[in-house]
Amino acid sequence: MIDVLQPAWPAPSNVKALVTTRQGGCSVAPYDSLNLADHVGDDPASVARNRALLARECRLPDKPFWLSQVHGCSVVSPDSANPGCQADAVYTDQPGVVCAVLTADCLPLLIADRQGNEVCAVHAGWRGLAAGVIENALQRFQSPMEELVVWLGPAIGAAAFEVGDEVRDRFIAYRQASAQSFTNNRPGHWLADIYALARMRLTDAGVEFITGGEYCTLTQDRLFFSYRRDGVTGRMAAMIWRD
Repeated sequence: MIDVLQPAWPAPSNVKALVTTRQGGCSVAPYDSLNLADHVGDDPASVARNRALLARECRLPDKPFWLSQVHGCSVVSPDSANPGCQADAVYTDQPGVVCAVLTADCLPLLIADRQGNEVCAVHAGWRGLAAGVIENALQRFQSPMEELVVWLGPAIGAAAFEVGDEVRDRFIAYRQASAQSFTNNRPGHWLADIYALARMRLTDAGVEFITGGEYCTLTQDRLFFSYRRDGVTGRMAAMIWRD
């Protein structure tokens, strides 16, 4: 039985959303056990079995629309792009399309409108976040920003995400108040709160309901893969679709 987390949010009942943990699959160390990525060196047969298990136990309406993520800010729609295309967010207003992103420290965001007509999955590492992947994803929605609900899935926590001056400077250049999301750790190095940085951009765009952001992929090793912690490791999937 695979282990998944689900957002606590006021999305309508026809919107389904979840993020997997590392538990319940068949991959062996260092990908143990529910690795869903086919680009990290895991046995392809194990990845295929894990994806089949995910589809069966979570009753997915179709195969997830997997991306080739590049830490950028491109957003695609399955009606005009092919699976495996280079992008870091996938949006749809069509039923039965499973939007998916893979993470192992980066921030996954799941977005829906309160009427259940539009959904989007976003992969936001610090580069994509600074480049505007959230803003680009929000621009795809026809619904007003105040009608959207957003869940921040498991990412590296504020006490574990060390970055250099150049990262902090990028965010402060966007907004001076971003400085509040960085704590000096040692000369030239800062602890960054990626959840707070994402919330700021969502709020600036007019989004009012934002939830999630309570996990740390690096320190909660039983639940989550972490690239910073382990280097060679698997990936969790954050997925959203509408019936």
